[in-house]
Amino acid sequence: MIKKILGKKGLFVLFLLIDVTCFSQNKSERPANHVILISIDGFRPDFYLEEKWPAPNLKQMVKDGVCAEGVRSVFPSVTYPSHTTIITGALPAKHGIFYNSPFESNGQTGKWYWETELIKIPTLWHAVKQAGMKSANFRWPVSVGAPVDYNIPEVWSLEDGYGRIQPMRDHEFPKGLLAEMEQEVLGKMNERTFNGDYLNREDRIGEMAAYVLEIYKPNFMTIHLTATDHFQHEQGREGPKVYTSLAASDRAIGKIIESAERSGILENTTFVVVGDHGFVNIHAALSPNVWLVEEGLMEDSKDRGNWKAAFHTSGASAFLMLKDPKDKATLQLVTKKLNSLPEKYKKLFKIVDRKALNEIGADPNAMLALAPNPGIAMSSSTNGDVLKKRAGGTHGYFPDFKEIETGFVAWGAGIGKGKEIHHMRLEDIAPLIRHLLNIDFETPDGVLYKGILERE
Repeated sequence: MIKKILGKKGLFVLFLLIDVTCFSQNKSERPANHVILISIDGFRPDFYLEEKWPAPNLKQMVKDGVCAEGVRSVFPSVTYPSHTTIITGALPAKHGIFYNSPFESNGQTGKWYWETELIKIPTLWHAVKQAGMKSANFRWPVSVGAPVDYNIPEVWSLEDGYGRIQPMRDHEFPKGLLAEMEQEVLGKMNERTFNGDYLNREDRIGEMAAYVLEIYKPNFMTIHLTATDHFQHEQGREGPKVYTSLAASDRAIGKIIESAERSGILENTTFVVVGDHGFVNIHAALSPNVWLVEEGLMEDSKDRGNWKAAFHTSGASAFLMLKDPKDKATLQLVTKKLNSLPEKYKKLFKIVDRKALNEIGADPNAMLALAPNPGIAMSSSTNGDVLKKRAGGTHGYFPDFKEIETGFVAWGAGIGKGKEIHHMRLEDIAPLIRHLLNIDFETPDGVLYKGILERE
């Protein structure tokens, strides 16, 4: 009947109007048109809850938005599995990024989980693209080849002398994006102007994100700031450079906020600032592979030699791998060795069995894990003293104590004002972003805390 009344041309116009109307309704139903997801590596709640820390932008966001007293990480509480949990709403057992570096049977080459194709389930990037919206990324972990419109991934080469900037150019999208930003805002990028041993890298990343937000206005941005992690490893939780690195991260966030204001989108933009783990000061390192060498289960060599069992260290913890996962005899031998250790060693860690690993969503390939006490870290060393001196700070612990918790701050469109969440988990961040952008996206392990949202 409609076709008879309108004819072909009129029907086409009607369908076009319906399509535009539906798009407008979907857009208007979104609490935010732009979500800026910023990760501060090694982000601690005290950075915004305690007066002594120099973070004026973050503290203003806390005052005008929502923060958490603490956020539970994953196990191990290290960067790559944590960031993948944030971007998927799933624990490592489901998303497949178990550590920073995958366990390699013939010895560790130094490779990390760089490629998005290694993630076993869809990410927020996929959902944003499927919804017809645009996204941007600046050095978020596991982002090489991500379905992102403007992408500068975190990646480096294992080749000597290749540097860390050229690999980003090799994997950028679209080609020429970095050169465009160099010309418009950054200046020439090199090992002097973009160096993780100094704070200029935070400035450059903030300028990249600010430029792309102002010029291209993507709906979703992921940004990874890393200086606070670097200097906490080097100097511990209270090192002088931890203060200056936090100030640099806060300054980068301020640049992005200003770009949203300049481009006229600030009122429709939400900023979500997250972390991946806390930090713990350490004084010693334990080398459980030394025990396996003693038992003849692996060799003291880079490729592990003729091995049956090996501990894969990730941050502070160590995960037991078997060459043959069905080798129950070797597993029993390792368990017997651990149980027969002198008490002076046994008191330094707890054994996380397979049931507990399942409950926390850790690597399904590990037979068990060793989770050290705060202050102790695990080392991959296969020789020398079992217990060695260590300084600085680290993470990777079983996430069941305060120091290893990370932070959360949300501010802007769709977010309540002056609210505090007692406790949440990394997998609960993706549901919030799903809601803010009103996209179709399944978060297998995360839930939306509606108390974060602005009252309608």
